[in-house]
Amino acid sequence: MFLDIYTGLGLMGALIVVLAYWANQAGRLPSTDWKFPAANLGGSILILISLFYAWNWPSVIIEVFWCVISLYGLIRHRARAGSAS
Repeated sequence: MFLDIYTGLGLMGALIVVLAYWANQAGRLPSTDWKFPAANLGGSILILISLFYAWNWPSVIIEVFWCVISLYGLIRHRARAGSAS
């Protein structure tokens, strides 16, 4: 079975998000580490790219919120890091 590029990107994005969540729950990637929101943002962007090929409003909405919350986490981490110096 051959997957088109958009499906492949969506699957890769889903894998990134799930692995980041697993690592967080396993205590290997704290949510305060910039890598956690960065992984969520990257995974969500890949899923959003796949949704342009197979549009689905509920999925688009949740991924947009996921991106916004991840950006908030990255900005918050940067602000904390800046105030610590």
